[in-house]
Amino acid sequence: MSAGRILVAAQLSSLFSFSNAPSVVLQSSRQSLQTVSQPDTDVYPEHAISSSIYHTLHAGPILLRVIHGGLIVELISLTTPVLPIRFVFPASVVSTPAVCTWGEQELHLLAVTVTGSLYRLVLPTTNPTRLWHDEAARNWCREYILKNVSDLSGSIVHIQGPHGIAIGLGNGSLLRVEVERIGDTVSDDLWTETVSQPKSFLGTFTSYIPGFHSGTNAAPEFLCVAGLPEPTEFGYIWTLSRDRTLRLWSASRGCVASKSLSFQADAASGNKPVLLNGDAGNLLRVYSLSPNGEKPFAVAFTPTPDDPHCGGYFQIVDSSSDQLHELRTIGCSPTSVNCHLQDFILNNGVLYTLWERHGTSMVQSIKLDAGSLMAVNDAAWETSSYGEETDLTPAYLDEVLLAPGSLTEKFMEVILRPGIFSPLTIRTALEQYIDACLSLPGPPPPELMSSYTSVAENIVAVVGCTVTLVQDPHTGATQHDRYWSALKRDWEGFIARCREVERSARWPLVLSKGQYNDEVIVVERERVGVVAREDLPITIHRYLSDTLPVESHFSILDIAWSLCCKIGTEVLRNLESNIVDVLHQEIAFSIVDIMVDQVRRSDFREMLGESTQNWVVAKLQEVEDLERSIKIILDLAAGFDLEIKREEDEVELLLPPARSEWKAAIAASYISTSLNARYDICLALTILLFFMADDLGEWDPCLLEEVFAVFRGLSMLRYIARQPTVDQSHDRQSSQAASTDDVIARMGSMQVSGNQPNFAPTLSLVHRLISQSNEHVELPSSGHRFLDNTGLLQSTSPAHVTHYEASFCERLRDLGYYQVAREMLAWLPRTPGVTFVTARLFINLGRGDDAAYLLEKLAGSFGPDSGLSFEDAETLAVVLPRQALYDSEFNFYLEASSIFRENGLTQHEVGFLQLALSVAPPETNTPDLWYGLVRGHIDLGFWEEAYSAIIATPFDSVRRECISQLVYRMCEENAVEELISLNFGGFSSEVDDALAFKARNTDPRVRPFYSRILYTWYTRRGDHRSAARTMYMRAHKLQEISGSSAEISSLMDDQAESYLLAINSLSLLEEKKAWFVVQTFTNNVHELESRKRRKLIQNLPSSSAGGGSEIIDLHALRFDYTLLSAKKHLVHRDPTLLSAPEALLTPPLVIQRLGQANQFDFAMTTARALNLDMSELFVMLAVQCMRLSRNPDAIFQEDASDWLLTDNAASWPGSPADRGWRYLKMALERHDGPEMDYRYSKATLEAILAHDSSLSPPPWLVHLLEDYHHEYLVRTSLKFDALESALEHTLSLVRKADSKLSRSPAKTPGATWLPYTLIDQVLAASISQGDLSARGQVLRKELQMEVSNRVKRMQKASLFSK
Repeated sequence: MSAGRILVAAQLSSLFSFSNAPSVVLQSSRQSLQTVSQPDTDVYPEHAISSSIYHTLHAGPILLRVIHGGLIVELISLTTPVLPIRFVFPASVVSTPAVCTWGEQELHLLAVTVTGSLYRLVLPTTNPTRLWHDEAARNWCREYILKNVSDLSGSIVHIQGPHGIAIGLGNGSLLRVEVERIGDTVSDDLWTETVSQPKSFLGTFTSYIPGFHSGTNAAPEFLCVAGLPEPTEFGYIWTLSRDRTLRLWSASRGCVASKSLSFQADAASGNKPVLLNGDAGNLLRVYSLSPNGEKPFAVAFTPTPDDPHCGGYFQIVDSSSDQLHELRTIGCSPTSVNCHLQDFILNNGVLYTLWERHGTSMVQSIKLDAGSLMAVNDAAWETSSYGEETDLTPAYLDEVLLAPGSLTEKFMEVILRPGIFSPLTIRTALEQYIDACLSLPGPPPPELMSSYTSVAENIVAVVGCTVTLVQDPHTGATQHDRYWSALKRDWEGFIARCREVERSARWPLVLSKGQYNDEVIVVERERVGVVAREDLPITIHRYLSDTLPVESHFSILDIAWSLCCKIGTEVLRNLESNIVDVLHQEIAFSIVDIMVDQVRRSDFREMLGESTQNWVVAKLQEVEDLERSIKIILDLAAGFDLEIKREEDEVELLLPPARSEWKAAIAASYISTSLNARYDICLALTILLFFMADDLGEWDPCLLEEVFAVFRGLSMLRYIARQPTVDQSHDRQSSQAASTDDVIARMGSMQVSGNQPNFAPTLSLVHRLISQSNEHVELPSSGHRFLDNTGLLQSTSPAHVTHYEASFCERLRDLGYYQVAREMLAWLPRTPGVTFVTARLFINLGRGDDAAYLLEKLAGSFGPDSGLSFEDAETLAVVLPRQALYDSEFNFYLEASSIFRENGLTQHEVGFLQLALSVAPPETNTPDLWYGLVRGHIDLGFWEEAYSAIIATPFDSVRRECISQLVYRMCEENAVEELISLNFGGFSSEVDDALAFKARNTDPRVRPFYSRILYTWYTRRGDHRSAARTMYMRAHKLQEISGSSAEISSLMDDQAESYLLAINSLSLLEEKKAWFVVQTFTNNVHELESRKRRKLIQNLPSSSAGGGSEIIDLHALRFDYTLLSAKKHLVHRDPTLLSAPEALLTPPLVIQRLGQANQFDFAMTTARALNLDMSELFVMLAVQCMRLSRNPDAIFQEDASDWLLTDNAASWPGSPADRGWRYLKMALERHDGPEMDYRYSKATLEAILAHDSSLSPPPWLVHLLEDYHHEYLVRTSLKFDALESALEHTLSLVRKADSKLSRSPAKTPGATWLPYTLIDQVLAASISQGDLSARGQVLRKELQMEVSNRVKRMQKASLFSK
C-alpha cells in the first residue's frame, strides 16, 4: 500500500476581494465594432471560460483568467499580497491571452479580440509588493489592427511570446503575426503579417463536404495551435485539425509536413476516422528533448468517447528534420472512461492529464522514459482526486438535523463551512433566490427590500421569508408541521442553488507547472489547486472508503470501519454525540466504567444483530495483540511524518518570501482533509472500544485514556477547521486603495471603473492561524507542522490539560475568536490554567461578574501552599501574562485588577484592589493601590465608598489628590447633595480650595456650576461671608462675558441672582461683620466711582494683579444690584442698547436712559437707591407735562405706562395735563424737601421757564418756592427776563417781610434784612425795559412805594430804638 496524491484547491473569491479590484476599460481605434456575442449561458459571468498560469522570477506565478464571456481579462498574483486587476476589452478575446515578462521592470499582456485587434498592455512590475498597481508609463496600451482578417470568430490564437502570434483561421490557413519593433512610450509596435496555406487542399476542404461528418454546423478547421514554449524562437508551429491531421508549419515555407493521426483499431476495422469535436480544447502540446529546442516532438490526444476501456490515447510524434514521425502511443487508464480531457502537460518526464469527471477535476499521471518516451516498466496510471468532501444532499441535510439546534443555525453552519461553497457561489445563489422571490405574484416581502451588513445576515433574513404560518381552514389549528416542512424545503432549495453554482465553479480548465520541479497546479473556473502527496491517514481513509485491502497491522481499523458501516448512520451519530457529551464533562470515574455505562444507556450491543456481533468477535480474535494494534491506530491518527527540507526551504529561511494567501489556503484545505480522515479513523476506533467495553476491565487504563484524549484533540481541531472568518484586512486595503488620488497615481492614464459592491472574502480559521507564520514548505509537511504546533494531539488523558492545549485556547482568545475559544475550553477540564483562560474569555464576552468569580477562586493556586501539581502549575504559568507563576495571592490580585482595568471593568478592578490591600505584606508600599481604589470608587460613582477610602488611607498625598478628584466628579455627576452631606472632617479646606479653584477658572454658565456649589458648601457650614464673596465673584465673572443679545440678557439675570444671594448671605451676619474683602476689578471703575470705595491699605497682601483690595459691604452689594436691575430694565425694553454698551457704563447714564424712556417711577426709585441726583429726571418730567398741556393727545403717542397710565394716576380727575402736573407735584413732595434744599423744585422751575418764559409755572410750585426760597424765585425770574414775575415776586417778598415785622417787631438787626441789592436790580431792570406792560409798570410803582415805605419805617424804627 503506497501513498498516492490528492488534489487540494483554494477558492479565489475566498482569497481576493474582486469587488475592490480596479477595472481598466480599454478603448479601440476601430470606428465601428461588431456586436459582441453573449457569454455562454452555462458559465456564470464571474467564472472563467479559460485560464492559464505564467511564472515570473520577480513576481512569482500569475494567474490569468478570462471572464464575462471573454470581455474581461483578470490578472491575479498567487504569491504576493497584491490586489487583482481587470481589463475590460471592447470585444471578446479569442482563446487565451498570454502574459510575458520583459526584463524585470515590465509585464506584457497580449490579447487578440474577435474584431481583429491585437493589444499589448505594458504593466509595471518594479515593486513586487504592488506590481501593476504602480503608475503605468505613457502609451502603456497599444493596439494593432490586423490587416488580413477582421473577424476572428471561430479562429484559434496561439501567443508564442512577446514577439510572435500564430492564428489558425477558419479556412485552414495559418496567420503569423511577428513584431519587427516593440514600441515605447511614444511609438507603437510594428507588426508584420504572413498567411500560409496547407500544401494539400484535400484536408482543407474535407470538413466542408456534406455528410462527411455528423452535425449540421461545421466546426472550425483548426482545433489546436501550439509551439515550443519560451525561450525558443518563434519558428515552427504545430496545428491539429478536426480531421485528426497534425501539421508542421515553417516560418518561411508554410506547411512543411502533415500526418493523419489514426489509431490501430480504426485501421484494422476499416472505419473512417471520426471527426474530432469542435469544442475540444487543449489536445496538442509541443516539447523538446533539449533545452535549446532541438529534437522537438508533439504530444497529441485523441478522445475515444465510445471506447468502454479508456477515454482516449496519446500519440507522441517526432518533429525533427521537418518530418512528422509517430514514436509512441500511450493509452489512457480505464478510470478515464466517460471523462473529458481538459488539459495535459509533460513535466520532468511525467505526463499529467486533467480530466473532467462528473463535473469535478481528476488528475492522472504516468511516468515516461526521458529517452524513449515510453512508460517506465509498464508503469500504471496514478489517479489523484479530491479527498472525501461533504456534499449537501437532502440525505446529508436530514443527518445534520439530527443534532440539537435550530434549523436555520444548522443549515447556516454547513453553508458557511470553509471549502463547501465559495463566497462567490453564495452571493450568486442568493441573487438568484431573491430574483425568484421577487418574481412571485403579490407584494414582495420586506426582507427582500432591506439592506444587511453581512451576507450571513442577508441569507438568514431572506431564505424562508415567503413561508408563512397558516391555520387549518376547518379546525383553526396552527399548522406548525406544514410550516417547518415548507421552511425546510425552502432552505434545501437555496442549498441546491448553491450546489449548482459551485458545480460550475469547480469545472476544470488547465494544468500548469508549479514553482518547484515536481509541483503541478490545477486551475478551475473559480478555484486553483495543487497535486499534493497524501499523508498516511488520508491514504488509509481512502483505502477504507473504497473497500480496498489495508496492511495487516491496520486490520483492527478495518474491523472498526466495517462495524461503523454496519450499525448505520443514525446509531453512529448518536454514539458520537454520547462520546462528545462525556468529554465535555469532568472525568470523575475510570474510562472503563464510563464506557460501560454509556453502552448500557445506549443499548449499543442490542442494536447489532447477532450475526454482526459474532462476525466482529471472530475478527477480533484473529488479531494477535489488540492493545498493540490500537497503539498503532493511535499513532496513525495523532502522528506526523518527519519533515524533509529542500534546498529551496533553506534559502527561504535566509530570504523569507512574501506571505502567500493562496499557499496558506492550500495548506488549510489539506489540513482539513487530513483532520477529517484522522477523525473518522479515531471515531471508528472509539466505536470498536464501545463494542468491547465489557472486556476492557483488564486493559491498561492509560491506553484507553489516550484514545479519548486523541479523540478530544481531533474533535477540537476539526471544529476549528470548520470555522469561517471574515477577512477585514481586504476591507482596509480596499478602503485605502479606493481613494481617487491613489487610483490616479497607480493607474496613470488608465480609465478605471468601479465594480460590484464590497464583498468581504471569507477564510477558514485554520487559514488565519497558518498565515501568522511565514513558513512555506510543501505538503504534507506544512500541514503536519501546524497540527504538531497546536499541541492538541499530545495529551494522554482527557482528565488532564497540557500547557499546549491551554496556550492554544489562549491564543484563540487573544486573536479575538471568542466563540471558538469558548467551544475549545468546553472540551477541557477546569484546571487552574483553563480557569484563568476562561475568566479572561468571560471578560472579552462582557461577563465580568463570572470572570471575577473565577479569578477570585483561582487565587488559592498561588503561593507556597497552593498544592498545584507540576502539570497544572506548568499549564497555569504558560497562560499568565508574565509566563510565570506569582509568588503570593497579593501579586495575583494586582495582576487581576490590572486585567480588569485594561478592559474597562472598574468595579471588579476595585474589588481586587481591596483584596490586594487586605493581604498586602506590611512592608509593601501601597500608595498606588489606595489611589487606584479611590479612583475606582469615583469612576463608579460610589461616593460614600470613595469618601470612606479617602478617610481610611494613611497617606496624606493620596488623600489630598483624591479629595479634589472626588469633589470634581461628584459635581460633574450632579451629586451635589451627597457632596454637601459628607463631613470631610479635618479636610474641609481641601474641598474649599478645590471648589474655589474651579469657580475661579471655569465658565460660570457651564455645568457644573461650581460657584453655586461653593456657595451652597459655605452656606451649609455657616460661612456666610465666604458664600457672599463667592456669589459676588460669580456676578463679576458673568459681567465679563460677551455674547449675543439673548445670551447677555440671560447673563444679566444670572448676575442679578448672584447679587441677591450675596445680599442674603451678608444679611445673616451682624451689621458690623457684614462685609468681605475682594480684589479690585479695574474694569469696573465707572461703577466704583459712583459709590464710596473702602480700600484696605494695611494688613492685607498685595494683589499680584496690582489692583489692590476692597471691602464690599451690604451697601455696595445693594448698589450693584440696583444698578444691574436698572440696566436689565432698559435692555428688556430696548435690546438695541446692547449694541452700544457705552450707553450703560455709568449710573448717571443709566438714570438718564430711564428718564428718556419715560420710566420716571423706576428711574426715581433707582436714583434714590443709588443716591444719585435726580434734577435731570425732574427736568424731563416737567417737559413732558408742558407737552401734555399743549397737546393732550401726546399721551397716546408715547409710552407713559410707568408714570401716567398706572392704576393710581389713571384714577385722578382732569385732563392728561392735569394728571401729569399732579404726578410732578407728588414726585417733588416724595423726593424733594428742605434736606435737598428743594433742588428738584428749582430745577423744575428752571425747566419750565427755559422751555417757555411766558408760561406761568404751576401755582403750587411758586407757592412752594415762595415759602422756602423766595429770593431764588426772584433771581430765576430775572434770569429768564420774566420782569412782571420778578416784580410780583419781589413785591410779595417785601410785603411778606413787612407783614412779619408788623406781627413781631425785630429784636435783632438781621431780622429786618431784605435783599435790597436784588430789589434794586429788579427795579433797574423794569425801568430799563422800554416795553414794560401796564401791569408791570403798576407793579413797579407799587414795589417802589413799598420799598420807600419800608425804608422810612426802618429809619423811624431805628430812631425809636436809639
